[in-house]
Formats: sequence, C-alpha cells, structure tokens
Amino acid sequence: MKFLSDSALERLREGAEAPDLGGTRYRLLERIARGGMGVVYAAEDENLQRRVALKVLDVPGSDGDLANRLIREARVLAALEHPGIVPVHDVGTLADGRVFYTMKFVEGRRLDKYIESVISIPDRLRLFLRICDAVAFAHARGVLHRDLKPANVMVGPFGEVLVMDWGLAKILRPADSDASRVADPEATIFEKPNQPATSGDVTQISAVTGHGTVMGTPGYMSPEQARGDVEHLDARSDIYSLGALLRFLLTGKPEGTTAPDKSLAAICAKSTATSPQSAIPASKKWRWTFRAIWTVLRSEPTASRFLRRSGAFTAAIGSLSC
Repeated sequence: MKFLSDSALERLREGAEAPDLGGTRYRLLERIARGGMGVVYAAEDENLQRRVALKVLDVPGSDGDLANRLIREARVLAALEHPGIVPVHDVGTLADGRVFYTMKFVEGRRLDKYIESVISIPDRLRLFLRICDAVAFAHARGVLHRDLKPANVMVGPFGEVLVMDWGLAKILRPADSDASRVADPEATIFEKPNQPATSGDVTQISAVTGHGTVMGTPGYMSPEQARGDVEHLDARSDIYSLGALLRFLLTGKPEGTTAPDKSLAAICAKSTATSPQSAIPASKKWRWTFRAIWTVLRSEPTASRFLRRSGAFTAAIGSLSC
C-alpha cells in the first residue's frame, strides 16, 4: 500500500476546503492565511478588477453560531472606518452555504519583521503611535481588540500601519455604575480552536480556555484576560497589550525586560500594571502615554513635522491637564 505524503494530503485538504465562488463576482486566486476556524484567500473582484482578501469559514456546513459571528466580525470592521483599520467591502453567503466577507488586500510586512530594518527608536515610536491611533478610535466606537501583538499589525510599502485580525474583538457596553466601558461577555466576534506552537515565536502562540475560546496571546494579554475574566474586561486590557507591544518595539521582548529610556520604561510599566483596579483610568492612560512619547519625540528634528501631521495625537496632547 502506498501512503500519501504530508504535502499531498495538504493539497487534498486545500482542494476540499476551497470555497465555491460560483455566482459571485469573485475569482479565487490562492490561500494566504489560516486562523482558527476561518481561512483567508486572495481573490479577484471581477467587477472592479482589483485584488481583495476573502475570509470564509473553514468548511461547508459550519454551525449557524459561527456564521453569525463571522457576519458580526464583518459588521464591526465595517463600523470602524479608519486609515489604520482594514476596510470591509462585501459580505454574503456562498453557494456551499458558507458565510464570507471581503476586505482590502493588504500588502506589506508584519510589524515584528518590518522593525528588523528600523533601527531608530523615534521611528519605532512613530509606528507605535499610529497603532495607538487605530486602537483609540476603536475604543471610542465601543470595540475592544483583545489580541494586539506584532503579528497582528501590518506595515505597508508606503509606510501605512494597519491593525489586523479583529476576530477576537469584543463589543463594549457602558457600565451601569461607571463611566468606563466593559466588555459584553456575549459579544465574542469569532472563536478559534487550540493552535499548537510550531516555533518559539510568541507572537504566533495563542492561549485557549477550557472551552476552546482563544482569549489572547501570552506575553501580550492582560492578567484578567488570561484568567478568562471576560465580564470585567475594558479598554485597559488593550492598553496592557499596547504596553507589552511597546516594550517589544524597544527591547525585542513583550515582558521581562526594561526599556532603556526612563520615560518609556515608565509607560511600559504603567500600561502593564497587573491589577486594572489599581491602574489609572483608561482615558488618562491614553493621555499620559501620548504625552510621555511626545516628550521623547519632540527632541527629534522631524518630530514637530510628524506631530503636525498627526492631528489625533496633537489634540490628545493638547488636552492634557496633568
């Protein structure tokens, strides 16, 4: 008996999973990514003659709950119209019954790969502020990302910075007794099963609860998120992840290291405080972070030009009173 090789089995699997785009305006090109129960393909929009990214559930016959969550993910992204967030173009159901949505096809490099060629700390800080801008916009629209890490940030060929993979997003609702927003425990956008680690790259490893729902990425998720304390998550959880991401940009690791600059080290420490109750409120964290980074950047020759072009940051800094 002749056994099929692993590569042959993988090709057969890909063929079986390939979505049937008949009756749509899209032509399948190639698979570009797999994430949990969803697969992302490159496709051509034949009406507009442009390449798009098409996200679809893994296999036909997926349960209605997953289909609803994928639609919800698409609607959340559609509501976040921001230059730092990938725009959604279309949503629908394929002939095989699978829900799909299409979005901008992003060309570029992951942040962790891109910064290998970025030596300047001020240049890395500028990238970080662009990420903060997109996340702050999402928070203002009531959405928590929950999986911020270098692998989920893309830098395009013209320097554009895009926060990707909102599949674990949470809808935030106003708390009854607090001005902050807290996560709606029923508003998970998309779930992912356990993914075994294939390398030492922590940005690729996801933590999973006993129920199989990914809550984030070790090293980048807040302690309350790691505990599965979903009901009490708020914007501070994403800010914790941003603090870990900033530490990665400065030291190469999300935890266990100290940034060389005292002000930046303080940002990392305050952002990644282990207890959200003892941490400063999320709104003040944003302002404090912007001010501290601006203090470092303004000593650079190009800082004033950069800040003039970054209206959101200038406005945030100008509103600081402490």
